[in-house]
Amino acid sequence: MWTGLLLLLPLWAQQCGLALATLRTIGGLHRAAAVGGVEVAVAGAGPGAEPGAGTATATGPGSMALLLRRSKRGWAWNHFYLMEEYMGDGPQYVGKLHSDQDPGDGTIRYQLTGDGAGDTFTIDPRSGDIHATKRLDREERSFYTLRARAVSNRTGRPLEDWTNFTIKIHDINDNAPTFTKSVYMASVPEMSDVGTSVMTVTATDADDISYGNSARVVYSILEGQPYFSVEPNTGIIRTALQDMNRENREHYQVVIQAKDMAGQMGGLSGTATVSITLSDVNNNPPRFPQGVYQFSIPESAQLGSVIGMLQVRDNDVGRNAEMDYKITSEEGRDVFRIATDKDTQDGVLSLNRQVDYESKRMYTLRVQVENRYLDPRFRSLGPFHDTALVKVAVTDENEPPVFQRSSYQMEVQESAPVGTIIGSVSAMDPDHIRSPVKYSVDRHTDMDHVFNVYPGNGSVYLQKPLDREEASWHNISIRAEEFNNPNQISRVPVNIKVLDVNDNPPTFATLYETFVCENAKAGQRIQMISATDPDEPIGGQRFSFRLAPEATVKANFTVRDNNDNTAMVLTLRSGYSRIQHSRYLVPVVISDGGSPVQSSTNTLTVRVCSCDRDGNMKLCNAEALVLAAGLSTGALVAILLCVCILLMLVVLFAALRRQRKKEPLIMSKEDVRDNVVSYNDEGGGEEDTQAFDIGTLRNPEALDDSKLRRDIMPDALYPPLPRRPPPSSLAAAAAGGGGGAGGGAGGVAGALRDNGDVRDFIAHRLGENDTDPTAPPYDSLATYAYEGSGSVAHSLSSLESAASDGDHDYNYLSDWGPRFKKLANMYGTEDSDKDS
Repeated sequence: MWTGLLLLLPLWAQQCGLALATLRTIGGLHRAAAVGGVEVAVAGAGPGAEPGAGTATATGPGSMALLLRRSKRGWAWNHFYLMEEYMGDGPQYVGKLHSDQDPGDGTIRYQLTGDGAGDTFTIDPRSGDIHATKRLDREERSFYTLRARAVSNRTGRPLEDWTNFTIKIHDINDNAPTFTKSVYMASVPEMSDVGTSVMTVTATDADDISYGNSARVVYSILEGQPYFSVEPNTGIIRTALQDMNRENREHYQVVIQAKDMAGQMGGLSGTATVSITLSDVNNNPPRFPQGVYQFSIPESAQLGSVIGMLQVRDNDVGRNAEMDYKITSEEGRDVFRIATDKDTQDGVLSLNRQVDYESKRMYTLRVQVENRYLDPRFRSLGPFHDTALVKVAVTDENEPPVFQRSSYQMEVQESAPVGTIIGSVSAMDPDHIRSPVKYSVDRHTDMDHVFNVYPGNGSVYLQKPLDREEASWHNISIRAEEFNNPNQISRVPVNIKVLDVNDNPPTFATLYETFVCENAKAGQRIQMISATDPDEPIGGQRFSFRLAPEATVKANFTVRDNNDNTAMVLTLRSGYSRIQHSRYLVPVVISDGGSPVQSSTNTLTVRVCSCDRDGNMKLCNAEALVLAAGLSTGALVAILLCVCILLMLVVLFAALRRQRKKEPLIMSKEDVRDNVVSYNDEGGGEEDTQAFDIGTLRNPEALDDSKLRRDIMPDALYPPLPRRPPPSSLAAAAAGGGGGAGGGAGGVAGALRDNGDVRDFIAHRLGENDTDPTAPPYDSLATYAYEGSGSVAHSLSSLESAASDGDHDYNYLSDWGPRFKKLANMYGTEDSDKDS
């Protein structure tokens, strides 16, 4: 069996010579057999005694005697304790693990695992001594859990299983208290009673609160006395002075200390600053700095104009300094008003009603100011209101004329003649000088110049005729200005109502156009009619309808008045024919009930239509009848559609004919891919068959030297074009030209026979196309049309003209017709000049 040796606080055990033993029972204990208790006697062996040598006995008053004996035990373990913040040089000794089977010769090896094993804690495998290799801090970790066992070095088998044990770190006072904030902000109302709570500060200590006084914190005040105090155990800050006034001092700075070890000597401490502000209460009444205020206001001031500001002193701030003003005197209460400026709390005196220098020149007001929110606790410091006198002087100004009324309303008949006086306005100068006034119409309000006013007396009269139906109201403005000062102007609105006169005849309410069926019966209603009249009589409109007298003879229709401003148009006979008479015009006379009576004749158009049995209209004119006798509308549409299709087919056929591919000029089995490029140049005529020899192009070796190339002439054969000689030298030039022409003809023939430009050009182009990888797989044939000798007009080009223009006779151009008339006139004139 193993015996475990657990050393609690090894340093104490070594110094004090303590021996640790375990007391165990070796038999069952029964409470009934040992009611009076058990007496235990323990005999311990000395340090050098064998393990288990000591014995212990237990006796009691019962009949049963217990023999307690120290027995061998297996692997035993317990807690180890270690002080934090070890300051020694070497590793810190923790404790020792030992087995009673360990002879001390190294045959047993101790092993350690768990928290910090091998890093923070090490064990001597031979002796079982445990050491801490690092400096430990309980605030970082308060205990470590490890496992240990003993293994035989000879067999390698464990003698005991893994057993857990704990190393606890004992605390020392190595942490000072710290506040949750370094600076606190607090406020307390001024004039508070002593002991009023301000706030609570809290400090914490990281040391172990369960071990000694290391974490027991006590609060004290370092700065801020005698105004404030702090409770030592709770940290509650309270007021310590009576009636602290914010107006005397508003801000206080208090320094609070928190000290551990219950405030004893050697304890650690920390401090925090508390900034305390006295909040305001309404303990100061408002006061006017002066007893009398004097202001002045011109009599022309507009309503709402600010007259002056009344400043008031109140030592309170914010809500406690808000004030209300009122005028307590009867004089001027309705003329002036006083309000509070929201920003400055000053009294704003303004004009509430117009003042007049001529009526009253001075006002004396009594104004009272008081706090809006009162604190009942401080009413004894009052009264919380004050009064002052305010004198307001009215100054005289040159005022514009004043109308007797603020507005005028007039009426006039729309039939009133030009020059009729409608009404009058009146204004006067309010100043004491009573300047004369003249009147005029503000033309911005009367652009059509319908009204005018007499400048001297203000009578308004008509300047143009009126029509109520165009405008029933006219709103104009009359101006009044002083004769001596035209800048003093006032205006008054004048509303003129145009009264109605029955001057418009009634007419149809809408354009009526109705029909009558051919099979209509006599007395059948064909239309209901009504009327309208722009006039507006007082009793409302009353219209009457009747057939015009000229239509009563052989009438086909009649009009029946319904006496409710409507009438019916009825047939007077049966049977109507739209072939004989397709349309009837029915004149209707409409009269109103005004004075004088107005009437008008309105024509109702009635068409004769073919109807079905139910009277529904089918056809309404003779032309439609003729059309119905022939082809129907569907047949006409079908015919028109067929014509359109035929036209489209013709256009399509013509387009296809135009797009038909033209046959090539040269049909050859060998070269079916030749491209023919045609140039619309002048041709040689009907007999020109030698314009271009395609055989020569295909076989340059077969070139006939006797054939001349007509498109290019050698440069040597192009003589410079001479200028037109004067008429005096024409004869000499003609005489010398005969011999020159003969010699030139022979030179041209010889030069052309030796000309190899065509062959060289074709050979060069063939070589380029043969070696061009991007060229199409077929030849490109370009055909040029040349002027031929077979043309009736011969050659018109100057390329082959070796002589000047003077060598030709252009008189034959006159015989070619009107197309060549212009050329004939141009060259014929020159010939005439030459002849002259």
